[in-house]
Amino acid sequence: MSKATSESTTAAEGTTTGETDERVDPEWSNYQFSGAPKMAVEDLDVYYGSDHALDGISMEIPERSVTALIGPSGCGKSTFLRSLNRMNDRIRTARVEGSVRLDGEEVYADGVDLVELRKRVGMVFQNPNPFPKSIRDNVSYGPRKHGDLETGLLARALGRDDTEALDDLVERSLRRAAIWDEVNNRLDDNALGLSGGQQQRLCIARCLATDPEVILMDEPASALDPIATAKIEDLIDELAEEYTVVIVTHNMQQAARISEQTAVFLTGGELVEYDETEKIFENPESQRVEDYVTGKFG
Repeated sequence: MSKATSESTTAAEGTTTGETDERVDPEWSNYQFSGAPKMAVEDLDVYYGSDHALDGISMEIPERSVTALIGPSGCGKSTFLRSLNRMNDRIRTARVEGSVRLDGEEVYADGVDLVELRKRVGMVFQNPNPFPKSIRDNVSYGPRKHGDLETGLLARALGRDDTEALDDLVERSLRRAAIWDEVNNRLDDNALGLSGGQQQRLCIARCLATDPEVILMDEPASALDPIATAKIEDLIDELAEEYTVVIVTHNMQQAARISEQTAVFLTGGELVEYDETEKIFENPESQRVEDYVTGKFG
């Protein structure tokens, strides 16, 4: 196994306690795969005020697969994830430099429609966040808000009532999120009455209802019990047949189970290594990555 020689066995400035100091080879993150990338990131830097959260990240994300982002707390994983659909724009102190492309189109170009971007690149957050509405209304919220579906008295009067299409959409989205069989007889119940695992799958269904191409997941199972976590993992595996999935996880066993490729972020917002998941966990190039995945720090 080819590994960089450690320059220090103690924590240096810019490293986590227990993390060795080494020179990063750019080739370690130059992951090659067949086909055009779904998303391509080049020289991405993100700042929160004077804090440099991501440092020159370049990587390409393959289509219809699961890409895991792992690393210790504070290394920039979630910041990177939010950069892919410009959720960092919501943070007043955030500043982004570099390029993010979706199917070759620049995400940070002037005039990009952020609503349309976030329809194409949806997001599921760490904690389930269903609206205090019915299960049905949670799933249909996005398409109705964006004007894709019209229902109600006025729509019926104008001959544009899409109630049947809405019902089909709700069922299809809930089926894709593997929760239809558990809720199909109580679609008008308040979503807050569901269990945590059911709420998270409902949030995935809500994301799917807008017909995204990419699904970003920020630790979607971290607050769930093992049974609910297993259901989410099975669902992610199924979703990757149709969607591009990028997931942040602190659970390295989870990353090893569900992803085809894994990117390792370490201290200082640095992408240290990116490769097939099996190689990352069994034969990484970086000594720091090996130390991290074997639990020596982090």
